[in-house]
Amino acid sequence: MPLPRSLARANRVGLNRAVVHVAGRLPGFALMHHRGRRSGRSYTTPVNAFRIGNGYRFALTYGSNSDWARNVVAAGECDITVRGRTVHLTDPRLEKDRSARWAPGPVGMVLRRIGADTYLQCRIGEDR
Repeated sequence: MPLPRSLARANRVGLNRAVVHVAGRLPGFALMHHRGRRSGRSYTTPVNAFRIGNGYRFALTYGSNSDWARNVVAAGECDITVRGRTVHLTDPRLEKDRSARWAPGPVGMVLRRIGADTYLQCRIGEDR
């Protein structure tokens, strides 16, 4: 089972506010820029991101019901800041892989351990 929602709420209030200042530059992390599906409000969320082929894959450590993941799927696009540059992404889709072999060794081990078998896959779109 992915990490509990109560931990996600605590992270949103505490840890995310600190991590947002560095996540767009650290390996394995990105800043996800997305719009609320009901409010239309702009959000920036630190996420685990990995370049896979012609896109990026995002670990859903809190499961596929995470607001940011639902917002991206509903919008059909998003932007991320990764290693200091902004990348436009399209075609978001939720996929499952219990093995997490796509993730670097230690990350894959953690994902398997917590049962986070769903990830978000996006394709790199054309710059806007």
